[in-house]
Amino acid sequence: MYQRPHVNRLFKRLSRGSNMRIAAIIGPRQVGKTTIALQVRKKLIEEKIPCWYMSIDNIDTSEADWPDMQKIRDDAQPGTVPDAGMLAEIWTQAQRASQESDQGLVLFLDEIQTIPRWSNIVKGFWDTDRRRGYPIRAVILGSAAWRMQVGRNESLAGRFDPIRVTHWSLPEMIQAFKLTVEEFMFFGGYPTPFKDKSRPIVLEAWQKYISDSVLKPIIERDIIGLTQIRKPALMRQLIDLASSYSGQLISYNKLLGQLKDAGNATTLANYLDLLSDAGLMVALSPYTASPHLGRSRSPKLNVLNTALMTAAPGYSFQEAKSDRSLWGRIVESAVGAHLYNTRNVSTRIHFWRDKSGANEVDFVISRGPHLVGLEVKSGRIRSHSGLACFKDRFPNAKTMIVGPDGISFEDFFSFTTDEWIERL
Repeated sequence: MYQRPHVNRLFKRLSRGSNMRIAAIIGPRQVGKTTIALQVRKKLIEEKIPCWYMSIDNIDTSEADWPDMQKIRDDAQPGTVPDAGMLAEIWTQAQRASQESDQGLVLFLDEIQTIPRWSNIVKGFWDTDRRRGYPIRAVILGSAAWRMQVGRNESLAGRFDPIRVTHWSLPEMIQAFKLTVEEFMFFGGYPTPFKDKSRPIVLEAWQKYISDSVLKPIIERDIIGLTQIRKPALMRQLIDLASSYSGQLISYNKLLGQLKDAGNATTLANYLDLLSDAGLMVALSPYTASPHLGRSRSPKLNVLNTALMTAAPGYSFQEAKSDRSLWGRIVESAVGAHLYNTRNVSTRIHFWRDKSGANEVDFVISRGPHLVGLEVKSGRIRSHSGLACFKDRFPNAKTMIVGPDGISFEDFFSFTTDEWIERL
């Protein structure tokens, strides 16, 4: 089975010793966080390091290692979900078990966000472990975005090491599933639909997977279930509508005009922030010399996985490629998603337009003194006037073209955003 780079990095950390903060595997749904945890557990067990894995929201999973799990299964009513008391019992037993091993114990807690106020419980036990010397290395993971899981609990600062897992990249999808560049740009970076290599992708099944396994649980269980959403129906409408505008500038007023009971622009901006937290899409602000001015202007929407914009309209792969306008937006959105997903925390992604609106640059990468204007081309062109105007306005900026007239798509997707900053 293919292993993402996170597996070896986390294995090395967990195998070194117990004096470490809680490892939190965070990232969007359906990008393989549980698979990473199970692959790390397998490597640890091979090294004779005791591990317990527990899926909090599914007590029937065969992967659970907690010794009392079978008794819980036997006594539980259908649909039973572990509560705070069970979490406390698991950790208490893990403390005892860790003292019986020369190498301590690694405790994996999956779907931790299903337990109310879980972060306070985990914080309390971790503090106790440090004071009393219990050799436990804890790993937590959950489907919801990290900010949704912990809310405003600032007391967790310094106790967690977030391990960021993003959507799969082109090199990963090529190595694991032999996708072509164009297939990656259309189907996106969700691995599950490609795990059975003996079967071709069935369009209807793939569309159902995106709807039922990605969008529905994110909206209903993560965003609506874990945050203060006054208008759930608006959130559902927004994700459907906003995905269709990926790669385009859109005014909040125009978006409001197409939504029922939409409220105001502030509500809409807050909801788009939640969609960004969930790894679905981002509203990019225009680049200006004064950052506060850019945030007040019309954003450019960009999905963070192109499957979110291609699954809904019902186009097949070949039909999408034949529609030049749609394919151009898919290609541009794939580039934007890669820039955003692979950037470092200090790197910002914007777009740029001049005051007249006649010239624009698809993406602007900024990090400290570094500034890069990037233009995406899905077909051959004769003019690069947008980049020329951007260079005139910002003489110290670097520029790059991705597409037939510049860097090939395969080469572009092979490096992270910050690697491109250093290469230019």
